[in-house]
Amino acid sequence: MANHLSSLKRIRQNNTRRLRNRYVYKSTKTAIKKLLTRKEMEKHSIVISMIDKLAKKNIIHINKASRLKTQLNKKLLSNIK
Repeated sequence: MANHLSSLKRIRQNNTRRLRNRYVYKSTKTAIKKLLTRKEMEKHSIVISMIDKLAKKNIIHINKASRLKTQLNKKLLSNIK
């Protein structure tokens, strides 16, 4: 266990950030699943912006964000036809 006050604070900060990042990531994944099951095109822009925010905050990698957006677009376009 850490002995310095600054390292104890760092542990608390990391734990708080980890929980916040996990919450945001899981809520985005849930939004993606709802979008794919309900096939609501009006929610598409909201989900895309959620993915972009994850990439901007370095919760997910930029390439993963772009891959997710591309896969979403393909699946939604194939369901419309």
